Amino acid sequence: MKQILQNLSTGQSELVEAPAPQTRNGSLLIDTTISLISTGTERMLVDFGKSGLIAKARSQPEKVRQVLDKVATDGLMTTVDAVRSKLGQPLPLGYCNVGVVRECRADGFVQGDRVVSNGPHADVVSVPKNLCARIPDDVSDEAASFTVVASIGLQGIRLANPTLGEAFVVTGVGLIGLLTVQMLRAQGCRVLAIDFDAAKLELARSFGAETCNPGTGEDPVALGMAFSRGQGVDGVIITASTKSSDPVSQAARMCRKRGRIVLVGVTGLELNRADFYEKELSFQVSCSYGPGRYDPAYEDQGHDYPISFVRWTEQRNFDAVLDMLASGVLDVTPLISHRVPFEEAPKAYELLSTDKTALGILLSYSHSVDPRHVRSVALSDQPVEALGKAVVGFIGAGNYASRMLIPAFKSAGVRLKSIASAGGTNAVITGRSSGFETATSDAEGLLADPSINTVAIATRHNSHAKFAIDALKSGKHVFVEKPLALTAGELENVKAAHSESGKLLMVGFNRRFAPQIQTMKRLLETVRSPKSFMMVMNAGAIPAEHWTQDPLVGGGRIIGEACHYIDLMRFLAGAPIVSVQARRMGDADAEAVTEDKAVITLGFEDGSFGTIHYLANGGASFPKERVEVFAASRTLQLDNFLKLKGFNWPGFKKQNLWRQDKGQTACAAAFVNAIEEGGAAPIAASELFEVAQVTIDVAESLRAQT
Repeated sequence: MKQILQNLSTGQSELVEAPAPQTRNGSLLIDTTISLISTGTERMLVDFGKSGLIAKARSQPEKVRQVLDKVATDGLMTTVDAVRSKLGQPLPLGYCNVGVVRECRADGFVQGDRVVSNGPHADVVSVPKNLCARIPDDVSDEAASFTVVASIGLQGIRLANPTLGEAFVVTGVGLIGLLTVQMLRAQGCRVLAIDFDAAKLELARSFGAETCNPGTGEDPVALGMAFSRGQGVDGVIITASTKSSDPVSQAARMCRKRGRIVLVGVTGLELNRADFYEKELSFQVSCSYGPGRYDPAYEDQGHDYPISFVRWTEQRNFDAVLDMLASGVLDVTPLISHRVPFEEAPKAYELLSTDKTALGILLSYSHSVDPRHVRSVALSDQPVEALGKAVVGFIGAGNYASRMLIPAFKSAGVRLKSIASAGGTNAVITGRSSGFETATSDAEGLLADPSINTVAIATRHNSHAKFAIDALKSGKHVFVEKPLALTAGELENVKAAHSESGKLLMVGFNRRFAPQIQTMKRLLETVRSPKSFMMVMNAGAIPAEHWTQDPLVGGGRIIGEACHYIDLMRFLAGAPIVSVQARRMGDADAEAVTEDKAVITLGFEDGSFGTIHYLANGGASFPKERVEVFAASRTLQLDNFLKLKGFNWPGFKKQNLWRQDKGQTACAAAFVNAIEEGGAAPIAASELFEVAQVTIDVAESLRAQT
């Protein structure tokens, strides 16, 4: 397939060839016919990309604060690397897609349906069913492409709750604003449109609105009061995109008492309390297409809200817009300013910068359908010498894989053969920048490739055990980014597959390979008496609905992340774990069930013991990780993998680093060296299984504390 990506560092848009995405459960695979460029939202993204680093920082002050916190805790160079990596990740563009269902793994749709979805600008898209709607027969593909963007305005209208005969103002009549004008008129409202663009105001007049152009000296507040016959308007819907707070301030001053203001666009929010206090105004920010937006249970898992409790969801808003298009209430023909073949999409994005009058830019996908559905794409035609090397296939191309794991394997000198991701696009983005030979959306094909002798797994946690088992049964050496398994049953199946395969199995417990941890290990090996450990992970809060918190997907944060410290303590103790205790904070309330505020106590065969404090309620500017060891009247203290201090330790005082090193590179190198040299696994399989089982036991213990 082909897809449009934008580079956030430069603002440049490009059309890339990528493997066609997989059809997931609850989703539709769609062959695109038309997609609409949302000139407001997508112009903002393009302009952001083309701006300099200082301008980017000024436009996102909250991100600057996060960066400064990271500098304080992780160091300057680590933070610089993270920012560069983030800006270097191309961004898929678009969310207004129309096409024909090719494959269906969701109820309510069938193959051949014409559908609208919030899919990106790509000739093949895979979209969950609740973000799709069937197009009526009498609505053209071109008209239907406005459905998603119109739903943004419709949701703003629903929040404003206009009634027949009320006077409403629409501030900013770009694409969403002009659609909002039409829908308010259909609601029986009188409408005043405000904008600086005379051509757009002319369109608003053709839809039945009165107009105001501040650029010609007209006063929006005075006109608003006159428009409302001196009473003040009933409501204002702001669909403008500006850094200024004027639209909100003007809206407050032109509203009647207890008027309603809804922000659909993006503006400054420096508000005058008196404007709102004296009139008891309502101010609300609208969230995209409607209820369900950004709710994983609704969007990703397909769980609908009961219509008796939530009348209008994202999908129902889509249906409502399509009905208005079918009845003629919405007329989008005047809003189409350009039609561009999809193959010339980068030119369409140049229009966003050069033609500020552009409204609806349609991309047409008239090229053949079947050639779009390739599952593998060549990224390089240069042959690579593989004799004696580890030939690696990666399954998973997410943030951690692209930023940490793949560079670590690359530095070990492996042959990067193929990289797989379910959507295909991430495989191309990461594979191209990292030097892979092919990108694919076919993980099974990757596992069946006889030239690949090593598989690295960096997918969501609930697929780790399955892919590890399949890879071992395919005769591959396996590196699994933690965790190895989410349940005891999965773990037993991995053990059996490993035992039968005779191949190396490795889990990405990189911290034990960090240079400062290696120093601690050497020092502790001289101590024969038991040791006590205190470890703190200031993990930071993650929303309860995030996939890592889901026991069935991410396994929860204990299994997903605290396993690192269980392994680290096991490594430093150098003895098997013989006892486990755990306690989480609070009772079984909404905050506690996330299992991310807990203390774990481990006892070891040699008499050593230690506690792990895994906490999500600490300050962001406090160091994320701290390790302290007390033994033989001596102490070691490691602060965030930057500063290691020895107290009363003969011959050792400190080991400080300029840049954080948590051992990712050394971990991958040890694994690759064992493959290529025929040595033992860097971590004994028995130890991997022990740590995995202890971690599962801890998680189960915490969940039982009701």
